[in-house]
Order: sequence, then structure tokens, then C-alpha cells
Amino acid sequence: MFGKKTEATTEKGTGFVTRLRQKLNRGGSWLSYDLANLVPGGKIDDDVLEELESELIMADVGVSAAAHIISELRKRLARNELKDLVALRDGLRQTLIDILAPVANPLCISAHPGPFVILVVGVNGAGKTTTIGKLASRFQDEGYSVMLAAGDTFRAAAVEQLEAWGERNNVPVIAQQAGADPAAVIFDAYEAARARKVDVLLADTAGRLQNQQGLMDELIKIKRVLSRHDAGAPHETMLVLDASQGQNALLQAEKFHAALDLTGITVTKLDGSAKGGILLAIANKLGVSVRYIGIGESAADMQAFNAEDFVDALLSVENKFRKEST
Repeated sequence: MFGKKTEATTEKGTGFVTRLRQKLNRGGSWLSYDLANLVPGGKIDDDVLEELESELIMADVGVSAAAHIISELRKRLARNELKDLVALRDGLRQTLIDILAPVANPLCISAHPGPFVILVVGVNGAGKTTTIGKLASRFQDEGYSVMLAAGDTFRAAAVEQLEAWGERNNVPVIAQQAGADPAAVIFDAYEAARARKVDVLLADTAGRLQNQQGLMDELIKIKRVLSRHDAGAPHETMLVLDASQGQNALLQAEKFHAALDLTGITVTKLDGSAKGGILLAIANKLGVSVRYIGIGESAADMQAFNAEDFVDALLSVENKFRKEST
């Protein structure tokens, strides 16, 4: 296990960042908003910053994070640093990066006596199963062996979807009959992965039970069962969030984090109606590592989160502050 690895694949930043910029800047929002419209006279003052704060809030940044951003810009204004539009955009860009950079931590698969277990959680419709399929493809490209666990036993469609991803990636899927105990399914998968010396076990989970507490209790039970057999498992508890949910996504993150002590977040559906500001709200409020972001259906449309690339996409900046990776 973990003895033979191919060189990890590295995506060309330009392609993904360009697509990200195009996806985020569709439709009318501050993401495609010309900052010049905020300063028609060319003067940056407190009124301009107040209007910018409103734009941030409408872009799902949230009241708390928006207030922090404007507070930082006001400090620059007081120091007479916001002399023109370029300085405003420069200051805004740096402030956004300062919020996001601390949570831009890539997921590292470390060696263990058993499989590296990734427990994937989130509400129905967020894209958990699809994310698992994309991660399976990614990890295989990086040279890891992978197994999937169909822990969402409440929806037959979830098992079928996971099995379809397993067939597509040629990875085994451990599943049981509908209504089976999810903790038992995932533990069986853990035992199978350990026996076969599989590197990574990706475990799907249900997104909705009859009540929210029931869902959280079930997930806590899964973690408890795994930890009895491997003190470090699950090694990653990853929340998948639908970016188009806006502030509801932040509420979901808060509840899952309080119950499960999340170690990572993947944000999906940034290619839809999402304005992207929700990542700033989550980073500012929770500080949980953002592992990946998704802008489409293909495996290549989900990439590791990079703070500078994301901010430049938000501001529709291309090659103006730094050269993109190639």
C-alpha cells in the first residue's frame, strides 16, 4: 500500500481558471460588475465603499464577511491609498485573498496501515455522489488505488449512481440492500479495503433523513464505528456544498461542522446561478479548509481550490496582477 505511485497529474492552470472566470461572470452580479460604475467621478470615498458593501452582500459574501472587507478597505482609504479605480481593485483583490488564502489547503493522502478514509457528507442534491466519482478519477490519475462505499442506503438511486461511477472508473463499490445500516456498510467497505490493501476509501452518506438530528446522529455513528478500528478514521470528513444555495450553504456548513468537526469542504455548481461569494462567507466564519471547487460535470471541471485564481475569477482579472500557471 502506498508503495507504487505515478507522478501526480497537474492541470494546466490557464484552462481551468479561464473556464472558472467565464462561469462565475455569467449573468448580472458584482462578479461581472464594472467597478468603474461605482466611481463614475473617479473619486473613492465612503459612499463608494458603502455601495460596494451592498454588492458584496448580494453576491452571497454575507454581512459579516462584507463588513470585514469594507473595514479593511476603509483603513486603506484613511491612509490615502485608494486614490483611483486601480487602487480600489488592487485593495479589494488583496483583501479577498487574505480571507481565502488560509483555507486554500490541498487534500493530502497520507500513508496509513489501513485505507485513507474520506467520509463525504452533505444534503441531498449538493453533488456528493458526483464529487466522489470525480475524486475517484483524480486519485487514480495520481496513482492511488480506490474503493467506494455506498453509505446512502436510503435512496436506491444513490447506490446506482455510485455503482455507475465505479464502473466508469473501474473501481470496486461496496453496497448492501436498501435500508441497511449505513455504518455497517461503510465498516464492511473499510474491512474490504484493508484486506485488499486499497489506498483510498471514499464513503458516500445519506443527505436527508426524517429529521436533521437523525441525519447528524447517523453520521456521528459512522465516525464512531470507524474510529474504533482506526483511531484516525475518517481521515477526512468532507462536506459538499452547492454554491447556488447562497447563505443556506453557510448554514449547512455551520451545522455539519458543529456536529462532525469537518476537515474539508468542496464547493460544487459554481457554473450555475452561484455568485461565488459564499466561499468568502465560509472562510470568514468557519475557517475550514476548502479542498476543491467544481464548475461542471466532467472530472476535469473539479480542481483543487486556489485562492488567487478564484479571486481573479471573481474580479474578472486576467494576467494583470500575476502570470497564471502553465
